[in-house]
Amino acid sequence: MKIPIIYERSAVIQGLRYHFLSRREIRLMIILVNVLALTSAVLSYFNKVLPLAFLLGSFLWFSLMLVFWWLLPFIVYRRNETFRDAFTMEFFEDGFRLANPRGERFFAWKKLSSFSETPGFLYFYFDPRSFFLVPKKGFASSDDLHEIRMLLNEQVGRKKNK
Repeated sequence: MKIPIIYERSAVIQGLRYHFLSRREIRLMIILVNVLALTSAVLSYFNKVLPLAFLLGSFLWFSLMLVFWWLLPFIVYRRNETFRDAFTMEFFEDGFRLANPRGERFFAWKKLSSFSETPGFLYFYFDPRSFFLVPKKGFASSDDLHEIRMLLNEQVGRKKNK
């Protein structure tokens, strides 16, 4: 099966957000900052701490959201040439081939450590920080997408949130 890969800026940025917020350490940090902000709000209400503690907790929360929801996805998108290129991707029993006008490369399934899926993309992880986004819009039908999911489950396995 062969699919075209053309990236849309807004979809890629949303896909990058999913990736960053799916990281265990980032989710843990956001939870801890939320607990800190809520605790400081309650303690400030009961006059146990100065309102400055609540303001600091809120500032930390807003800063984290700004970084992980806006800045980081835009920076990664801007710095990565891959998202401005067009590819074709061909799937085989032993791997997949990526090709663009400048060349092509074959990847065996064993090169992938895991894969995951969001509403717009399939994520092919080579390691925890290196991945390739495959837009679902490139698949001709939902049957083709289902076929690839089955192949990926068989050959690679889903990403475990670590």
